[in-house]
Amino acid sequence: MKRQILLFIGILMLSIIVLPVCACAEGVAITAREGILVSEDGQVLYEHNALEKRPIASMTKVMTLLCIYDAIDQGKISLDDTVVVSSRAAGMGGSQVFLEANGSYKVNDLVKSIIVCSANDSCVAMAEHISGSVEGFVAEMNNKCREYGLVATHFENCTGLPAVSQFSCAKDVAVMFSRLIQHPHYFSCANIWMEDFVHPSGRVTGMTNTNKLVRFYQGCDGGKTGYTSEAQHCLTATAKRGDTRVIAVVIGAKDSKTRFKEVSDMFNYAFANYQSHVYMSTADTKQISVDGGKQTAVDVVPQQKLMAFGKKGQIDYAVEYNLPESIKAPVKQGQVVGQANLVDKQGNIVKSVDLVSVSSVQSKTYWDYVQQIVTAK
Repeated sequence: MKRQILLFIGILMLSIIVLPVCACAEGVAITAREGILVSEDGQVLYEHNALEKRPIASMTKVMTLLCIYDAIDQGKISLDDTVVVSSRAAGMGGSQVFLEANGSYKVNDLVKSIIVCSANDSCVAMAEHISGSVEGFVAEMNNKCREYGLVATHFENCTGLPAVSQFSCAKDVAVMFSRLIQHPHYFSCANIWMEDFVHPSGRVTGMTNTNKLVRFYQGCDGGKTGYTSEAQHCLTATAKRGDTRVIAVVIGAKDSKTRFKEVSDMFNYAFANYQSHVYMSTADTKQISVDGGKQTAVDVVPQQKLMAFGKKGQIDYAVEYNLPESIKAPVKQGQVVGQANLVDKQGNIVKSVDLVSVSSVQSKTYWDYVQQIVTAK
């Protein structure tokens, strides 16, 4: 009986040792409190405690940047606007570029400092410029949470400095970051490694990117770090190789080295096992006839890439076009004239993009018809 008990304990101990290794070999495993790996279109490739509410430190600035870019897109502000910095903004602690109170700065430069070196003072200056107060800006951040369908996020400030009721989760951060990287201006700043920030007085503050992976991981072109004693070490980052882009998030890593390693491990897993296949690029054209137009046909292109993401060797779709034989003039440039669909082997549509006209086609005039008759003779 004693021998059987010892044998059972031995098997149990062996399973405890072996099982984690097998799980790691099959995919990825992280030691951070939370983590998630997603594709560009939101498919979850790996997750660990991804819905637990936790402080996320300066990853809060992902939503801050989203609200700034939305204000730009809506025409409320522009990148060329001048911002006069308040004493409140200039007095912010933590990571900063040491803005001068009453100094005038361009929006573009403040946004860059937020992206590159996580400047708290620039966050507050931009919040006040857009909404008149930090409190009004934070209210807009929380409105965006509801708009984006975030399930475990609430903000009390725009910097990520500790606050009792400020929290998010890995899944929500991935959603926010996937929206942020849709703004082209973001990438014009996100891969800067080092740059000088010049103040109105001529004083210079050196900026160094807090996301080390933009320099040390092939394909990483953006990300946002975060650290407080409550949140520990956090990182969300994106990497692209070929047509394949993925996003990874870790919250609560034990140290800075670990957060970069575990995001890199998730990237490695994604690029080794998954890929995006482009079925139609925005340069691929089809032609459609135009009735009653000064031109008899017009080229159409996809409004965006028609692509599918999945495991390598398992992406197998066909492209089907939903286009009329002809369209009537006039035709406007960018007019939607049909769709291109990705269809699986069972005939199900898995993804669609609109096909739009490359150019405008004017309707024929009376004299165009007369000239056509004369020419025909």
